[in-house]
Amino acid sequence: MALRACGFIVFRRLVGCFPPPDKIEFLLLQTSYGKHHWTPPKGHVDPGEDDLTTALRETKEEAGLGAEHLRVIDGFIHELHYEVRGKPKEVLYRLAELRDPGTAVTLSNEHQDYRWAKLEEACTLAQHEDMQETLRAAHRHVQAQQDKQ
Repeated sequence: MALRACGFIVFRRLVGCFPPPDKIEFLLLQTSYGKHHWTPPKGHVDPGEDDLTTALRETKEEAGLGAEHLRVIDGFIHELHYEVRGKPKEVLYRLAELRDPGTAVTLSNEHQDYRWAKLEEACTLAQHEDMQETLRAAHRHVQAQQDKQ
């Protein structure tokens, strides 16, 4: 059975930003262990916990951003499948917007740094192709929602 984890692709919209085309930044956290890779907040599902509860708990633990700071965006769920130390893992990402773009991030000891990055920088930091595609899909989803307004 695959190890299951859930998290959020957290983004913020920059206000008063010029030029206007890309006002969206994604939150990536740099691990304090292993190869110090960059990833959105995520973590393992605890027994009896649903996916959304896990994503909220892990985002609070790892970045200090709780449900009161986030607006969960409907219609976006992206699932990744890969191996960690020879064992299958699946990670389910939802999308959440930071309500106040100025809210401070507070890291847990699992991470040593964080960065708000526009799409291309976020993809460069993320390195793994499936994570890059998840970020691009999230960006497309946010833009499609924005275009509807």
